[in-house]
Amino acid sequence: MERETTFIIGDIHGCLDMLKRLLDKIPWRPGKDELIFIGDCIDRGTNSKGVVDYILDLIRNHPHVSCLLGNHEAMLLNYLSGKEQDIYLANKGLTTLKNYLAEKRKGEEPLVPPDHISFYRSLKPFVELRDYYVVHAGFRPGVDLEHQTEEDMIWIREPFLSSGYDFGKKVIFGHTPFSKPLVMDNKIGLDTGAVYGNRLTCIELPEERFYFVKSK
Repeated sequence: MERETTFIIGDIHGCLDMLKRLLDKIPWRPGKDELIFIGDCIDRGTNSKGVVDYILDLIRNHPHVSCLLGNHEAMLLNYLSGKEQDIYLANKGLTTLKNYLAEKRKGEEPLVPPDHISFYRSLKPFVELRDYYVVHAGFRPGVDLEHQTEEDMIWIREPFLSSGYDFGKKVIFGHTPFSKPLVMDNKIGLDTGAVYGNRLTCIELPEERFYFVKSK
């Protein structure tokens, strides 16, 4: 059952300290409110493994906590299966691999712990709320929801970003960084470049109230 209040957090990219400070700031009530991470929890930042450990702890200890599939989680899964490894490394995947390698015990296999692998594989590309869709990157305008591709939902920028297309519900998304949340009639963008020295942003629904913490 959908919660009356939902908090959605934008792209974290390994910024564990910012995530902790943001969760201390928002009025999220564990067990009562829904909490959704919009994907791209990993890569680029300094503590991707720590971010996933933290989110997994939240999921284990509180109901109504979930995370969406971002393009970086998808790239990591591809890398671990031996596919498109150069693309992952070109998108700063080495930062995450180094996190795992640093905590890997001698002789332990595999590199990424099984609970993390299960977490990455469990991520869905979007969720539907009463009045909103929540997706990592966006949707392709003019395409029915059931025909949207996973590639678009985790990678698309244009023509989604500039489109005024009515998807039936307002779309909450991340993936494309802005200096402040992008607010349009049909969409709200939450990626405010936390890993680039800007802010990590959360939106409270249905009030559409924003919370953020700045990079130190």
